[in-house]
Amino acid sequence: MPPSFRRMPRWWDDSTGREWLDSIPERVEDQCRDWGLSVDGAVMHGSNALVVPVRRGEESLILRVAPPGDDVVDEAAALRFWDGRGTVRLFAVNAENRTMLLERLDSGRSLAGEPLEQAIIVLADLVTTLAVPVPPTVRGTDQVATEHVESFRRDWAALGGPIPQRQLDVAVRCAENRAHERPAPLAVDGDLHFDQVLGATRAPWIVIDPVLLRGDPEYDLGRILWSRLDEIDDDAAVLRHFNLFTREANIPPERAREWVIIRCTSYLLWGLSHHLTEDPPKCRRLLDIFVASH
Repeated sequence: MPPSFRRMPRWWDDSTGREWLDSIPERVEDQCRDWGLSVDGAVMHGSNALVVPVRRGEESLILRVAPPGDDVVDEAAALRFWDGRGTVRLFAVNAENRTMLLERLDSGRSLAGEPLEQAIIVLADLVTTLAVPVPPTVRGTDQVATEHVESFRRDWAALGGPIPQRQLDVAVRCAENRAHERPAPLAVDGDLHFDQVLGATRAPWIVIDPVLLRGDPEYDLGRILWSRLDEIDDDAAVLRHFNLFTREANIPPERAREWVIIRCTSYLLWGLSHHLTEDPPKCRRLLDIFVASH
């Protein structure tokens, strides 16, 4: 077990999660036996899940072990829906054990290590690739916006008003706009950012761990911007990168601006309530920029 995985913020106040960490070696051993796998490299991890390189005969694959609280059924359904179209391929799933057997990608090469402008262009292209017709039963970005209309003022008050009243008012108004406009019936990845895109052989770049939503493709543009905001020196450059994404993805800038404000407000309030220290200042900076220009 990599010590860095045990230090992730998710486990700080989570006794159930810490028990799950202790159970991982046995889970991996059981799953390898059941699926005829052999471990084939060093264990890796993101912020939540653990991944183990494995082999099944001549196949090089990945065994992903998800923590309690993650809905492996939904994660597997998202991968089955896209079926390798821009996303990692799924070969098997054990929902009870929260494990999935996945296509092996180049874990040492993600968009987080690529030049920023090039990486943004790749993300914009992937947004277009993923935007295929999706059933109306899939959760919509308008539903997410509706929930924020109901929660923003309550969470803001509970935290003692951590952003100016005007920014809160604009965020609520943006959420109302996105809640009331019927979204396109197209698939959206609700967790798209640089670390979630790895190099591959069958395509230059492949999305991992997608969250299937229906609606506005620019839903997670705020996360894209705050993920590497430290690399962008001035506010004008932030807007240039924003415009680059909207232009490459052929997305209305005003709608994209609203989602940046919504997502930054949401993550700022969530981050403060969970005692995060690095990301909330990035969200504040983006709110200062985009609320001023709204």
